[in-house]
Amino acid sequence: MKAHIYLRASTKDQDADRAKAQLLEFASNSGFQVVGIYSENISGTKLQRPQLMKLLAAADPGDVLLVESIDRLSRLSQSDWARLKQILADKQLRLIVVDLPTTHLQADSSITGQIMAVINDMLIDLTSTMARLDQEKRIERIRQGLANKRVQDPDWTPPGKQKNVKLWESIGRLLTKLPEASADEIATLAGCGVATVYRVKKELKAKV
Repeated sequence: MKAHIYLRASTKDQDADRAKAQLLEFASNSGFQVVGIYSENISGTKLQRPQLMKLLAAADPGDVLLVESIDRLSRLSQSDWARLKQILADKQLRLIVVDLPTTHLQADSSITGQIMAVINDMLIDLTSTMARLDQEKRIERIRQGLANKRVQDPDWTPPGKQKNVKLWESIGRLLTKLPEASADEIATLAGCGVATVYRVKKELKAKV
């Protein structure tokens, strides 16, 4: 049976190929012929992923889609997850998740395998929902943390976030040419937020 391995990590700083050896070993032990390995660094909340779409286009009916865990395949919204499941069904692909043992019988065409397929649909849906909720909670915690930081220090910016030097220079010139203009007016002319104007003004005052 042919198998397509899908590997994903959310950011470029993470190793999308981390689980490749594990999946290759699993495929070998299961008697699968690995015909493609698709790896990408992209958010699991996006349905349109280049390597995933490439895999789906290359796979034939009855092939196996092999992943380490459901969250590597999906942190999708309910509607996008439903679309992906429909694509898998239309392509007649068998989804096998290494850390979800019940899916290992997806390659079994017997009555037992058919019964397990029904059970797996429910388990996979539940796991996908948990992965999505975990992602949403993580994002909300980050937003709350950033909001708290800004309340404590309005001038605070996230580590690694660099100011737009050209924009700041443009604001500086506008402040010099239009000393009577309000911060709102400068922001409108510069095409930025009022908070940025205040940061520039504060920096210019510090240099005087």
